[in-house]
Formats: sequence, C-alpha cells, structure tokens
Amino acid sequence: MKKFSLILTLFVLIVSCKTDKNAETNSINTKLSGPVFGTSYSVIYASEIDYTKQFDSLFAIVNQSMSTYISNSEISKLNRNEPHIIDEHFKNVFLASKKIYQETNGAFDPTIGNVVNAWSFGADKNKFLTDSITIDSLMRFVDLDKVVINDYKISKPLNTYLEFNAIAKGYGVDVIGEFLERKDITNYLVEIGGEIRARGENKDKKSAWRVGLDEPRFDGGQSVYKAISLKNESMATSGTYRKFKTDENGNRYTHIINTKTGYPSKTNILSVSVIAEDCMIADAYATAFQAMGIEKVTEFLKSHPELKVFIIFENDNNKFETLGLNNFPE
Repeated sequence: MKKFSLILTLFVLIVSCKTDKNAETNSINTKLSGPVFGTSYSVIYASEIDYTKQFDSLFAIVNQSMSTYISNSEISKLNRNEPHIIDEHFKNVFLASKKIYQETNGAFDPTIGNVVNAWSFGADKNKFLTDSITIDSLMRFVDLDKVVINDYKISKPLNTYLEFNAIAKGYGVDVIGEFLERKDITNYLVEIGGEIRARGENKDKKSAWRVGLDEPRFDGGQSVYKAISLKNESMATSGTYRKFKTDENGNRYTHIINTKTGYPSKTNILSVSVIAEDCMIADAYATAFQAMGIEKVTEFLKSHPELKVFIIFENDNNKFETLGLNNFPE
C-alpha cells in the first residue's frame, strides 16, 4: 500500500567522505540519497563518513528478505510454499505485524495482499471489480492468525499470500537508523518514501529536525500543509487521495482494503500521520488507522498514549478538516 511522500524542509551541506573515523562531527552534515524500494531515500547525519555502500548493502538484505517483487526473496519462497528458514529481518517484521494485527482487531493484516491485487488500483481508477466470487474466494485465506512462527520457520495455509508492503518501508528506515547508532552517530534523519526516523538534532542548524506534512491534493501536485519538529521520534503517513476509485454516484473508495469484507474502504479520511518511537510501528498504524476510521482511531488512542496522530479529512461540506490526537505537535 503506497504511502505518499513528505517534503523535508531541510537545507544541508552535502559533503564527500575522505576519512576513516567513526566519530560524529559537531558541525557538518552528510546527505546521501538514491533509489530504493521502488521509491527514494534520503539520509542526513552528523559525520563526514560516506556510508553509501553500507546503506545499499542493508537495503539489498531487507529487499531479499521481504520484497514480493524479487522471485527468490524469503517472502516469495514462502508464498510459493517452498521450505526455507526466514532471517532476522523477516522475523522482526512478522512479530511486529502480529502484535499490531491483534491490537487493531485485524484492521492491519499482511495477508490481504492478494485481495488488494485483485482490485487492480491502476490507471483506470473508475473501473470496479464486480466479480464477488473472486473476492469471496480470496478472503477465505485472509487471516494472520492462520500464519504462525516457530523459531525461524513460518507455517501458513497453502493459499495464504503474505506481504509486508505496509510495514517494510518503515522497517527499512529503522535499519538504517540503527546502523548509524552502532557507528555512534546520534544526530540523524532517515527518510524513505516519506517515512521518517529522526534522532538528536540537525547539527548544521543546531535545532530539531523540521519536516513538512503534505497537503492533500487531487491534482497530483505537491505542497506543504504544515511543518513540525521531530526529536527522537519516527513518523509515517498514509494518504488515500492519490489512489482511489469512484462509483457511479461519485462516492470515493480508497486503495485501503477492508480486511473484514475484502472491499475498498469508503472513507472521508485523506491522510493519517502517526508519530511513534520506531518507524516500522508508525508505518503499520498509519495504514490500519485509514481502515479503522476516525471514531475507532480516537477510541483506540485513549489506551495508546505512545502514538501521536494527525488526521486530515473531508467534512460533509467537502471542506478539509484536521484532527490532532495525543498531543501531535503543532
């Protein structure tokens, strides 16, 4: 489930590496960027060391573990029911997915992937799949409770299809952040396709990291709705205004599939931003909250003070409204 990008309101000095030291510098940021996971990444950190090769290696490892676009990846083998042992990355994401699946009463469910694919959210966004028999047959195998882990082995029903598109990108952000911390770099910002992990401060500006939330726009353009500060936090955003379908009555249905019915969610939510300690967690909850709706999210957050949420939605008069929950930063 594709997330829309956030605009980073950062201006940094890009430097090249000519040192072997692992020590963090006090006044110079390095910025590295490139393609990854079908989108792009940007990493800014307080050191002169160029970690491009290390980042590329880590990205390749995560891809090999969880990319359904790689035929011999761990998850592709699992979906073909080939016997194999999963790696630590897969295990980390699977266990986190299980926890969020249980806490959200199944609103977040990585076994929904085949149903999402059946709806073909592509160029013809006004064409609905009307074959209910197909959806009903696929929904028989949607239920993460049916997928279990025993040490480093996964067992599942033969026809259950697993994918981590709504959590793996956030996990990739955390992998890079944790790598930097192992190098004693405590001031950094990692961003992959709009998912962010920030630690410490922007050493160039001697201030907290500033990031921008995208303004929902149906014309395909991009502009900042508002900027916030992040410190020792992660943020992920899920938006529905770029991928949707419209029925004959003008009702808009999102690409977020209801895991109980197998049909697109009819919602007035345009975007959900979630702040959590780790980006993997924020990523998964952002998707789940899209499917749950405002009332259920508001109630859910009463028992989850560790999550800060900002919702942009369309009211009955087709005007934008916003809702900040659990002290989401102004």
